[in-house]
Formats: sequence, structure tokens, C-alpha cells
Amino acid sequence: MRIEYLYRYPVKGLTAEALDSADVEEGGCIPWDRAFALAQGDSGFDPAHPQWLQKANFMCQMKDARIAALFSFFEPRNGMLAIRAPDGSAVVENALTAAGRERIGAFLTGYLGEDARGLPRFHYVPGHSFCDQRRKVVSLINLASLRDYEAKVGARRHRRRFRANVWFSGAQAWSERGWIGQQLQVGGAVLRVTRPITRCPATEVNPETAERDADPVAELRRLYDHVELGVHAEVIEGGRFAVGDAIEVLPE
Repeated sequence: MRIEYLYRYPVKGLTAEALDSADVEEGGCIPWDRAFALAQGDSGFDPAHPQWLQKANFMCQMKDARIAALFSFFEPRNGMLAIRAPDGSAVVENALTAAGRERIGAFLTGYLGEDARGLPRFHYVPGHSFCDQRRKVVSLINLASLRDYEAKVGARRHRRRFRANVWFSGAQAWSERGWIGQQLQVGGAVLRVTRPITRCPATEVNPETAERDADPVAELRRLYDHVELGVHAEVIEGGRFAVGDAIEVLPE
């Protein structure tokens, strides 16, 4: 098996950024993955005491399909985050400063319009990840499983609907569902597969049009009697992995 695509999502709910490689630490996720998020005003998120909250407390495609039309890009070397809306309006600010985050938050709140609840705040908390799981994880999806699903449903389902970190080839379709609890050698890192990824209504959103034009949750349930695509894994030995690197299921 090998890594075909590698992504991070610096802002929860926004653009996937393709990577050539990633250095991960034990117990961590891909650097800058879900590092930023717009918390809705009624979320109760406290950056001084960050706690995991369900995705509905934040700007996310499950609730806000229109945000798929935003283009974002983050530059870790200087902290600059650029977000551009379809009408050409944009914000370019240092997301590592309080003043920059305030202006980014105001831009996103304006874009959300009536979907903004209370007074949303744009957050960055060093060491905290706004991922959908309580523990920091790397998400992996088998390309053969996606292809099998597309063939059975009779339509393309763009891989960016599923917002995975790692897409890999070389495994039989759905074989990854049997890896729970097993360790993977992923390039120079070792990961432990913890659970399958249960899909949610965010997958309804077409990343190219920002329209809800399919229902993968219902399709998966009808076709396979489950609503899972991909697996989550925890990093148990840090290291680097890159596009083209091998993935191996380690012996138990």
C-alpha cells in the first residue's frame, strides 16, 4: 500500500491544503490540521481552558454548506491566513495574533449572515486541535473503498467531500474496516487504528459547487448497511510520511 494524497485543513470546515509530507509527533495530528476554528457565539468555547466540543458548535459544512465556496490558504512560516469569498471579497491577516483573528472572525461572521449565532469568535489555541474526535488523530481513507462505493452508487463522489488526511492505494476495498486496534507503519511513523469514521451530513456538500447534491450517509447505509468510510488512527511513534511512502499493517 502507498500514500497517494496527503492533506491538512488549517481552518475547520474550510479548504484542504495538499502536502508533500508531514512530520507527526506521538499523540499528535498533522501539523496545523484543524488548528483554527470559528466558534459560534453560543458554543461556550473558552480558549483559556480549551475543551473538545462537537462540530455543530463551530462553523462547519455539516451546518453551513456555503462555506465550501470559500477559498482559504494558510502560511505557517508567517502565520498569514487568506480567505476569499466567491464575490471577490477577502481577508488576509496574521491568524496567530489576536487582532488578526478578530478581523478574520468578523469576515467569516459577515459571510455566514443569518447562520451566525450570537457573536462568533475565531480561535487559535497552541496545542489544541479542533478536530471532530476527542483525541488527536490522523484520518485515512482507502481509495479502493471510495471507488467501490462510486461504482455501486453509479456516480462520482469527490474525495474532498470526506476531508481525510491520507488517501492510500493498494488495499482491497473495505479491508481497512478490519484494522481496528492494529498498528500501521506509515512512512517513518507508526499509527494505531482506533475506530472507523462515521460519516455525517457534511458529505452532502459538493466541494466544487458548495451545493448539497448527494446523500452519502443514506447511500452508504443502503449499499453496505453501515455509514462508515475511512478510519481514524492515533500516532504512537512520531516520524515523517510523504506522498508515495509505503503503508504496512504490522503483525500483532
